[in-house]
Amino acid sequence: MSEKQKKLSPVEKIKSESRQLRGEIAAQLADENDFFSKDSTQLLKHHGTYQQDDRDARKQLREQGGGKAYSLMVRSKIPGGKLASRQLLAELDLCDELGNGTLRITTRQALQLHGILKKSLAETMRRINEVELTTLGACGDVNRNVMCCPAPFNGDPVHQQMQDLTDRLAEHLAPQTRAYHEIWLQDPEAEEKVRVNGSPAGEDVEPIYGKVYLPRKFKIGIALPGDNCIDVYSHDVGLLAVCEDFQVVGYNVLVGGGFGVTPSAKKTFPALAKPLAYVTPEQVIDVVTAIVGVQRDFGNRGDRKVARLKYLVANWGVEAFKAKVEEYYGQSLATPLDIVVEGHDDHIGWFSQGDGRWFYGLNVENGRIKDEGDFRLKSALREICGKLAPPLRLTAHQGLLFTDLEEGAKSTIDEILRRHGVPLHDELSVVRRWSMACPAMPTCGLAVTESERALPGIMDKLERELDRLGLADEVFTTRMTGCPNGCARPYNSDIGLVGKTLGKYTILLGGRTQGDRLNTVFQDVVPAEEVVSTLVALFELFKEQRHEGEQFGDFCDRRGVAELAAEVGGPATAQ
Repeated sequence: MSEKQKKLSPVEKIKSESRQLRGEIAAQLADENDFFSKDSTQLLKHHGTYQQDDRDARKQLREQGGGKAYSLMVRSKIPGGKLASRQLLAELDLCDELGNGTLRITTRQALQLHGILKKSLAETMRRINEVELTTLGACGDVNRNVMCCPAPFNGDPVHQQMQDLTDRLAEHLAPQTRAYHEIWLQDPEAEEKVRVNGSPAGEDVEPIYGKVYLPRKFKIGIALPGDNCIDVYSHDVGLLAVCEDFQVVGYNVLVGGGFGVTPSAKKTFPALAKPLAYVTPEQVIDVVTAIVGVQRDFGNRGDRKVARLKYLVANWGVEAFKAKVEEYYGQSLATPLDIVVEGHDDHIGWFSQGDGRWFYGLNVENGRIKDEGDFRLKSALREICGKLAPPLRLTAHQGLLFTDLEEGAKSTIDEILRRHGVPLHDELSVVRRWSMACPAMPTCGLAVTESERALPGIMDKLERELDRLGLADEVFTTRMTGCPNGCARPYNSDIGLVGKTLGKYTILLGGRTQGDRLNTVFQDVVPAEEVVSTLVALFELFKEQRHEGEQFGDFCDRRGVAELAAEVGGPATAQ
């Protein structure tokens, strides 16, 4: 460890002194403040909740001489996005009774409640756990929600094998601290003598993470070469399944993906994961554990801006990193196979499961489940889950799958959605279907401008322009974030719109739907009102000059941002 790294970041000190994530959370739950201290907010992330404030209300509160309107975002960890109807109904109850009336499907196949007041946090946590969900490890410096293709194609065992591995990894890498149980779930009068995991009370053991957990968050995703629906290259560890005779026979292990960027720190960058090794299904958990161990022991604990695994891989190089992983694993690892991703299915629409049943994929624009005017998605989901009780899956594109349906359920679901003003899959434009935005304003403290509230209006305009150009059927991904941290994965999309400053965005071009190529800055600091006209000029060029069958992202990559800027008359700001 370098001298620079020996000086630990303030968050490392907070974790070290927290008694395995306890800190002063319990005491502050009982005080009269409507907010938690800075130290507690760092620890609370590991419990699955972020303290936020309503940024729309800040100016008015300042003028009135008041403080901030504090609330909490509470995220449930849902491996592979698998949940029951009763669990979704419970979360919908919580959003109505204790939250801001909406529920959000995240870009990592989880659920988020917004607007939970501090006084309601303990009840929220308890009720989530009562329906056999958890928030532990949904955020914080641990392995986050393990992602996996959610499609229940049951005609062969491949998808189920991947989903089973997802569950095993999630359980294996879950934090073991008793703090979560003590603070949120334990009856203070029960005086329990034994931990939930069987070790003596008062004795905390974190066999994988150790006393101070990881230097930064850690993400894992599992995908198929033919369907990279979870953006496998964006993860710290990606597992790309290798199949033979309708069985998963192994995985290519990819390492070092991650999209968070700090504009003021040139040392930060988005990165796609790189192939590390080929492993058998039996090796996966031990190899992933070794990778986590290397990141735990050698990741940068002095500077959180460069603490993700991608920086360790970049600094060491893949071969040196592999050698250290092999040392931790205890034996050499095979060379990765020569396979690449070839497709991306958003799983929207009606599909046969291959077992005599059906599933329906519903697009949920930017993941927001709400009732607003004639659009009453929340009510529709209540009716479907109450009447049919289908098993559910959340997608990485913030959609929702109703699964295990009988043939006769098709008309029922279609009728319920139509009656509640929810567009069916064939009523959506292609451009809107493949778009995605992070929450940004007013809840995210990192946002510099709008995202979720801005993208629908941009989609309205793009729909009209693409229809005019005869390009309405073109498939390309558009992803928008309110800051450069990359939560909606804008850096490998065909079009990335990244918040630069209030009301202005960086436009990135040349990624692609398959998710295996980074895009490039085309124009910087573009006012929101000029975003669509800038893109339309590019689509006009695309229509005139594309090669046969060429997709928009491939066209932009082939031409390059400098040439494109010269042709459409805009300044090129490629980096």
